[in-house]
Amino acid sequence: MTDTTMTQAHIFTLNDGTLNCNPDDIGFWDLVREDFQTNDRDFFAQGFWALFWHRFGNWRMGIKTRAVRIPFSITYRMMAKLTEWMGGINLPYTVRVGRRVRLDHFGGMILVATSIGDDVVIRQNTTFGIANLDQKEARPVIGDRVQVGAGAVIIGAIKVGDDAVIGANAVVVRDVPAGAVVGGVPARIVSMPHLKKISA
Repeated sequence: MTDTTMTQAHIFTLNDGTLNCNPDDIGFWDLVREDFQTNDRDFFAQGFWALFWHRFGNWRMGIKTRAVRIPFSITYRMMAKLTEWMGGINLPYTVRVGRRVRLDHFGGMILVATSIGDDVVIRQNTTFGIANLDQKEARPVIGDRVQVGAGAVIIGAIKVGDDAVIGANAVVVRDVPAGAVVGGVPARIVSMPHLKKISA
């Protein structure tokens, strides 16, 4: 994905963990309510709880006084770890996560990206992260409305464009254009449906 296809909502810089990086166009409880609706209104859905504690982890950083923030930080760290143990989902609060993200099913999700856009669907056994231990800040940027298949691996400082579809078990190590469908190991473009619509 080229920079020209990115919306201004996408952030390419890492969150250093000192700010509340929840979406700024919606309040905390409205955001939680939206996540609940996006994840089938299922109170016991592991994806909903992973998102809840992610949002909580960011919200607490809006408390400026460190002494007041400490109990919230302890709560966040305990509950995020419990969610990881019980739901198999690791989603650090330092990942910038957009709105209406759906963590479909659960288990084996390691979601360490720079940012994840709006209306993204992520399925089980998915890994976002670094490609090399000596490049710990080289993390992927996931655009809006991206569909990520089960078992997909997206690693390195790459950009997955808006409306892209990542096939199940694909290993993505280079940029994915907006609207592309990719699959395989390493992932390659299978089709570009949006180009067919334009030429039709």
